[in-house]
Amino acid sequence: MAGMPILLKSDPARGTSSTNADPHSLAGIAIFRELAADVLDSLSRRCRWRWYDAGQTILQRQDASRDIFFVVRGRVRAIYHSMAGREIHFGDLAAGEIFGEFGAIDGEPRSSDIVCVTDALIASMSAETFWDVLRRHATVCAAILRRLTQIARAGSRRVVEFSTLPVRSRLHAELLRLARAGEPCPSRNAAIIAPAPTHAELASRISTHREAVTRELNELARAKLIEKAGNTLIIRDVAALANLVEEISGEPCDEVTVVRQTARAVPRQACARGSVGLPTACDRPRL
Repeated sequence: MAGMPILLKSDPARGTSSTNADPHSLAGIAIFRELAADVLDSLSRRCRWRWYDAGQTILQRQDASRDIFFVVRGRVRAIYHSMAGREIHFGDLAAGEIFGEFGAIDGEPRSSDIVCVTDALIASMSAETFWDVLRRHATVCAAILRRLTQIARAGSRRVVEFSTLPVRSRLHAELLRLARAGEPCPSRNAAIIAPAPTHAELASRISTHREAVTRELNELARAKLIEKAGNTLIIRDVAALANLVEEISGEPCDEVTVVRQTARAVPRQACARGSVGLPTACDRPRL
């Protein structure tokens, strides 16, 4: 079963209701950020809406469908399964992100599986409608071009990392990427990753084995650069972690700047006990 149509009046199990903000709206999708409200309403009505359960597959590699998908709520993951049974994680997509744009653009089969990490509300739009949006709205077209450029640049960086960096540095670089996409923290030099990926998931992302990841994470914890609390991973010194990568790669890490920019807009209580289930690690002194 690919997914369940949402109930527009209410879905108590997932905490949505017609009395709250409209759940079936594209207003939170990043590429549509500059569209007028009436345009967003029209596009939202042209989408199909489904709730998926955690662990449920939305797309499978080699599917011939051409729809583009929008993550309205929840989180999904792009995964590749090799013939030998190896699972490779490309990364997670949170609310506001999109997937399936490659197939909508070039008509080729899907390049990876998309699986829900959490319960997720997903909107899908036909390729024909998507192309119509690109022709009519220059801001959306520009956002897609920027996104495709970012994907190409990220792919190039990963090839270089796999070819030139040892496992330790690849792990450090991956933690910095997760810090950039993680929960905002008021400290300008700390980051919260929640939920924390498992050691096996990290190993899949950086093309190594779980034992190597465990060993390197223990080293970072002993150096007090990271801290694990329940299902949350805290990077206590983003700059120091970036320095470790820069010393090996010889290139600057822009993740530090992004983390600090995000921190400026976050209230100090955001890292307080109760918001992420742990003490205010963001307020601890820098190393």
